[in-house]
Amino acid sequence: MKTNQLYSAFLFFLVLFAASCTKDEKKIYFEGGTNPVLSASLSNDAVVPLSYTNESTTNVLTLRWTNPNYRFTTGVSSQNVSYQIEIDTAGANFSSPNKKVVGVSKDLSKDFTSKELNDILLNSLLLSVGKQYDIEFRVISLLTNNTVALTSKEVYKAKATPYAIPPKVEVPATGELYIVGSATPGGWSNPVPVPTQKFTKLSETLYQIELDLVGGGAYLLLPTNGSWSKYCVADDTVSGLADGGDFGKEKAKDIPAPAVAGKYRITVDFQRGKFTVVKI
Repeated sequence: MKTNQLYSAFLFFLVLFAASCTKDEKKIYFEGGTNPVLSASLSNDAVVPLSYTNESTTNVLTLRWTNPNYRFTTGVSSQNVSYQIEIDTAGANFSSPNKKVVGVSKDLSKDFTSKELNDILLNSLLLSVGKQYDIEFRVISLLTNNTVALTSKEVYKAKATPYAIPPKVEVPATGELYIVGSATPGGWSNPVPVPTQKFTKLSETLYQIELDLVGGGAYLLLPTNGSWSKYCVADDTVSGLADGGDFGKEKAKDIPAPAVAGKYRITVDFQRGKFTVVKI
């Protein structure tokens, strides 16, 4: 009998101990928000007045949107909200590989100058100078490390005509371009063999060559055969640079060639300051 009493007392105190260790935890849940409402300083389908004359001093388009008011069970979120403006050509449904995304931190509006918007049209969307295009804009609000996103239901549409600007990289005064380096058949010997290592001039700002490259080598671009004045890259450790990227005049590093040897087409675009390397 005494044993049973002791056992019952033990269970009683065990239950009390367990109850005292139990905490009343309240979980916080996301309850939603309101899709940002997008508006613009110009009417829908208006022509954006892009101009080289005042490209840096005048805002030609302003986009505005409402706060999405993200809510949790504890109330309206006090966390910072960031935004992404997506810009693409009409009909692409914001899914083209050249779509431009402009990040905005906290603000509920974004001003575009002629220079900024024209640069997006030329160098991101890769549109042609002097031709009018239908462009679309939308905004996405982001919260909590981009895990909660709301997209504007409105898509702002406008018309814009990119204008010509000075090339990002100074074009060769010689009107010629050559390639030299350990990745080329002629190695680092300069002058280089022609015509095998001379580019074809496609336009005032566009050059192209097809040749066999040695895998894992490097090269430079020369405006004058026999001279070491050069076009190259600022940082040869940039990921994917063997397939193309940004280049400039008299930069610090050689251009890395693809790891696999083979015949490649190299296209050098001085207008955009970019080059591409494609295996053929």
